[in-house]
Amino acid sequence: MSGQSLKFLASAPRGFADLLLRELGACGAAQLRERSSGVAFTGTLESAYRACLWSRVANRVYLELAHFEARDADEFHAAVRRIDWAAHLGPGTTLACDFTGRHPAITHTHFGALKLKDGIVDALRSATGARPDVALERPGVRVHAHARDTDISVSIDLSGESLHRRGYRGAAGEAPLKENVAAGVLLRCGWPELAALGAEFLDPMCGSGTLCIEAALIAADRAPGLTRDYFGFLGWRGHDAPLWARLCAEAEARAAAGEVAAQVSVRGTDRDPTAIRSARDNAARAGVGRLVRADTGVLAEAAPLAERDPDRPGLLCTNPPYGLRLEGPEGARALHRELGAVLRQRFQGWNAGVLTGAPELGKELGLRAHRTHSVWNGAIECRLLRINVVPDSQREPGTLGKGAAHLGDTPGASMFANRLGKNLKRLRSWAEREGVSCYRVYDADMPEYAFAIDVYRTIEPEELWLYVQEYAAPAEIELQAVRRRRGEVLATLPRTTGVAPERIRVRLRRRTRRGEQYDKVDEQAHFHVVTEGGLRFRVNFADYLDTGLFLDHRVTRARVRDAVRGKRFLNLFAYTGTATVYAAAGGAASTTSVDLSRTYLQWAQRNLALNALAGDAHAWVQADCREWLAEAVRGSERFDVVFLDPPTFSNSRRMQGVLDIERDHPELIDACVRLLAPEGLLIFSTNAQRFRLDEQLGERYDIRDVSAATLPKDFERNPRIHRCFEVRPRLSQAGS
Repeated sequence: MSGQSLKFLASAPRGFADLLLRELGACGAAQLRERSSGVAFTGTLESAYRACLWSRVANRVYLELAHFEARDADEFHAAVRRIDWAAHLGPGTTLACDFTGRHPAITHTHFGALKLKDGIVDALRSATGARPDVALERPGVRVHAHARDTDISVSIDLSGESLHRRGYRGAAGEAPLKENVAAGVLLRCGWPELAALGAEFLDPMCGSGTLCIEAALIAADRAPGLTRDYFGFLGWRGHDAPLWARLCAEAEARAAAGEVAAQVSVRGTDRDPTAIRSARDNAARAGVGRLVRADTGVLAEAAPLAERDPDRPGLLCTNPPYGLRLEGPEGARALHRELGAVLRQRFQGWNAGVLTGAPELGKELGLRAHRTHSVWNGAIECRLLRINVVPDSQREPGTLGKGAAHLGDTPGASMFANRLGKNLKRLRSWAEREGVSCYRVYDADMPEYAFAIDVYRTIEPEELWLYVQEYAAPAEIELQAVRRRRGEVLATLPRTTGVAPERIRVRLRRRTRRGEQYDKVDEQAHFHVVTEGGLRFRVNFADYLDTGLFLDHRVTRARVRDAVRGKRFLNLFAYTGTATVYAAAGGAASTTSVDLSRTYLQWAQRNLALNALAGDAHAWVQADCREWLAEAVRGSERFDVVFLDPPTFSNSRRMQGVLDIERDHPELIDACVRLLAPEGLLIFSTNAQRFRLDEQLGERYDIRDVSAATLPKDFERNPRIHRCFEVRPRLSQAGS
C-alpha cells in the first residue's frame, strides 16, 4: 500500500483550511480540494504520514476505505460488513468507531457509530471467528464514517486522536488555546517569514505558553508530531513501520539543525507564576526549552528587548483572557484597552496578532486591523485581528472604525428589540402576579434571530440576569449573517431589558447534539440562588449549557409536590434534584434520587439543604439509572410516585451502552411500573422534539398525556418543548 495512490481527507479547525492545503502540498499530496473544514487529497501513504508528522494546523488525517450509498441503518451495516476488515485489524487489536454528518435515517451520531462497530465486529467474527475489543481511549484502530445525506464514506483515522495534542501540554489551565489553532494564528500573522529574518516574538499574556511554544517549533523547523507517542496508524495492519521510522529520523535531523540555526527571540510573560511554571515545563517537553523564555510579568510592563535593533522585526501575538477567563465583560474591555495602549506606546513598527473570543472587544484596542479573520478554537468562534502598529492604525478606543454601523441601530436590531420588548411587557406582569422569578422571555420567535433568552432574578443580592442560548445556525447560512445577527442581539439586550452587560451570559447550543445539559464548558463554580414555588435553588450561569433549573418543568415540579404527601418518591436521572426538593417540600415520606454524576448529586443535596429539608429520609444513589432499575426490580422496595426525566440521548463513558429515549423509553417505563406500589404514579417527561409514545404501552397501562397541562405560560410559543405523561399500572401489574 505504501507506493499506491490513495484517497485521504484531512480536517482542520474552521478558518484554517487554506493553510492546511498549503501544508499538504508540501507533504507531497496531489489533487487537493479545499472544503469548509478540511482538504480532500490523493497521495501515497508517505504523504499522509508526513501530514500527521508535519502539519501544524490539521486535526485529523483519514484514509478512505469505501464510499457507498445506504438509505437506512440496515443498508449501512451491510455495506460495512462487505469491507475486508481483516486487512486492517489484526488479532487482539482494539477498536473505536465514530460517525459524523447528517443522514435522513441515521439521526443520532452515536447510533451510527454503534452500527459501524456492529458491522466491523460481525465481519471479523465471520472471517476470523474472533471479535475485537472496544477501546474508547487510544484504540489500535479508529474507524470513522461520515454521511452526506445517503452517501457515506468509511475511513481509517490515521491520526487516532486530534493532532492538536502534540504531547507537550501538562495542565491545560483555563480556557486553553488549542495547539493547532495557535499555530494557525502564527502562520496567518506571517511568523515563518519573520522568524527567517531573526524576528523577536512576544506573548505578554502567555498562560501555559502555547503560542510561544508553537512559535519556537516553527522557528526551529521542528515537526509538531515529534513529541507524540500515539498515532492511529501504529496499530493498523497496513502500517509501514520502516517508512515511519525513516520520516521520524529525517524530522529529528531537521530539528537538530533548526535549533542551531534559529536566531529568534521567543518570550512569554504572564502575571500568574503557576502559568509561567507550566509554560517552562511545556516548552521543555516540546523540545524547545532553550528557545523559549517565560517570565512573570504584568501587561503594563511589556516591552521589546532593551538591546533590540530598531530594524529587527517583531511580532506580538496573544490570546487575551475573555469571557470564560475573566470575571465579567468590564474586566475584558479594560484589559483590551490596556493592551491597545501598550501596543501604541511601546511597539511602534511591530506586527501584532490579537485573537479574541469576544469579537466586539476588538474595537477597545484603539488600533485598526488591516486584516480580520474568523477562526474557531474548539466550539468558540474567535476573531484574529492582524495589526501593523503604526500611527495610521490608531483610532479612538471603543469605536467600530470607518464605515461600520452600530449594530444596535440596524433595522434588524430594531425589529428584534420590538419583539423582545412586547414579550417582556406581557410576561413581566404575569411573572409578578404568579411569583415567578425565572422565566423564558424569547425563544426563536423570529427565526432569523435563533436565540432562547431566559430571565433570572437572583437573591442575596437581588439582581436580574439574562441567560442567552444561541441555536447553532444551519451550515447553509452565511457566517457573516450569523455574526451580524448575533451582534445585533447582544447590542440590543442591555437597553431593551435593562440588564447590565456583565450580567448577560451567552452560550451556543447545537440542536443536533443530545444530552448536552451534562456538558461542562467552564470551571468557575460561581453559583447564584433563585426562588421558584417558594423554594430556593442554586443555579450556575458559567459552567454548563444549562443552569441547573429546567424552566419548562416548573409546572411539572408543582404537580410532583401535590402528589407526594406521605408517599415514597423516586427521582430517576435526578440531575440537580429540583423535583426531589419539591417532593420533600410536599411532605413525601421518603425520597430516593438516582443519577450517574456525583457533581449533580452533590448539587442536589445542597439544594435540599438550602431549603432546610435535608435528613435521613432522603437517599442519594450514584449509579447508571438503567443498571440501578434492573437491580431494583428484583428487590422488595416499592415507590408510590416515580419521576422519570431522562436525557434525550446519552453515551456517558461511565454508562453501559447508549441511551436513546425514543428507542428505549418502553424498557424504562416498564421497569419503573414494576417498581410502583398499588395505585402508584409514574410521571414520565422528555424533551425529545419528535417524540412519539410507543402505542403498545397504552395497551398495558393507563396513560394520560399531560403535555399541554404542564406547559408553562412562558413556553406557550414552543408547545413541543417537552412531552409529559402520567402512567398508572392496572391493579394486577403494580409491584409485579
